[in-house]
Amino acid sequence: MRIETIGNATLYLADCREVLPLLPPVDLVLTDPPYGIKRFEKGFGTTRFKGHGAEKTGIEWDKRPEKELFDQLLAFGAVSIIWGGNNFPLPTSEYFLVWDKCQTVDNFASAELAFTNAKRPAKVFRYSIHQHNCDERDKAHPTQKPVPLMEWCLSLVSEAKTVCDPFMGSGTTGVACARMGLQFVGIERERKYFDIACRRIEQAYAQPRLFEDAKSRRWRYGGAGRHAFACQRRAKGPAACGRSRLSAGLGAED
Repeated sequence: MRIETIGNATLYLADCREVLPLLPPVDLVLTDPPYGIKRFEKGFGTTRFKGHGAEKTGIEWDKRPEKELFDQLLAFGAVSIIWGGNNFPLPTSEYFLVWDKCQTVDNFASAELAFTNAKRPAKVFRYSIHQHNCDERDKAHPTQKPVPLMEWCLSLVSEAKTVCDPFMGSGTTGVACARMGLQFVGIERERKYFDIACRRIEQAYAQPRLFEDAKSRRWRYGGAGRHAFACQRRAKGPAACGRSRLSAGLGAED
């Protein structure tokens, strides 16, 4: 096991099944586990998975966690937000989150779902996948989520002061926590991605804060009349870079 401390972040190079029993519970588990979907096992030569080991043998680490681990995660956090929740053996919940990707390519998913046990109406975050690809051209992880998406998730659980991502990957949740002034615990068993996460989180702490404090950033992503980076269509096509803003974060009540 290797442990790195960067600002308010404590990062473990280890298997989360071994580390979680050693740690105190947290306010929020925010994570994006491997989905274990067959599509990653077919091999890709020209897609966004190129260079990540998927060309011939599929992605080795893309194995769906067992139910016992999800039970452990739900007990570890007072609140849980688990992206890809529709792929996992999780309890039935009337609460959920949606990332609307503003996807313009027919054979790709238009949205992703997150399970949550936070008792609040369903919410939708609109952020273009094309914008994400432009903002992070050198994505270090093939399933890397946008930082604004994770910041939005954090803003929905305003009482959370301690956050854990047991499937840290390249550290996006940790970057969001650094930018919002929250204590973060990250666990990743792949050394390659652990090193990348350390670098990204360190860079996040080194950058000037874009907002005065965490409260101002939470205001930015919360409820009515507030804003999030959103969908954009440009005449030159979906891959064009650029940003637009529109009211977002308002999901229909269930």
